[in-house]
Amino acid sequence: QVQPVESGGGLVQAGGSLRLSCAVPGRDYSMYVTGWFRQAPGKEREFVASITWRGGSTYYANSVEGRFTISRDNAKNTVYLQMNSLKPEDTAVYYCAAEAGRLIASKEEYKYWGQGTQVTVSS
Repeated sequence: QVQPVESGGGLVQAGGSLRLSCAVPGRDYSMYVTGWFRQAPGKEREFVASITWRGGSTYYANSVEGRFTISRDNAKNTVYLQMNSLKPEDTAVYYCAAEAGRLIASKEEYKYWGQGTQVTVSS
């Protein structure tokens, strides 16, 4: 059973930075894509970024492109989300999702989800 585990959330002022980590223990080496989603209170869960384990191809939501960077460490089975120039509207619970069959995938296509980590950006 694959169970992503997120860490690194917290409280930061607008303009600040945070780095989230997603450990994917037991990752099958055939696993293709892992991604980050976020959900703000009263809103639907939305896509943030995704990455392929082989090759490291990436894809970003328009709202975060240029500010966030997704990366992976294959040896550690870990995906990172570096978040810079944070805005209050980035406040949400951030979820790591593992195993989708393509880089640009809806949340319904991901098989495994972490419990989430809270990111709060104060103005």
